[in-house]
Amino acid sequence: MQLYYYLFLAIAVLIVVLFVRYLILKKKNVSVRLFASALKTENRGDFEEAVITYQTALDEVKKIRFHSALEHKIVNKLKVLNTVIAYTHNARFSRP
Repeated sequence: MQLYYYLFLAIAVLIVVLFVRYLILKKKNVSVRLFASALKTENRGDFEEAVITYQTALDEVKKIRFHSALEHKIVNKLKVLNTVIAYTHNARFSRP
């Protein structure tokens, strides 16, 4: 009969863990909103501001640790943007 108590306790702990995980994952909306904002900024052509917003979104994703796909997208976007910014700066200072 004690087995039923342990089973009930395990189910209760599982429900609590799932509820806490839901609350934590609910916070990912901040990082998703920052990602969307950075994407809009990038599409406008303001690359330096987009890099800052992407880095902020990456910090938020790293705090959560549950959204690895978004983290990889942001890291790839940062690599591309840093390359574009470097190319733009080099093109400005080159002689015609």
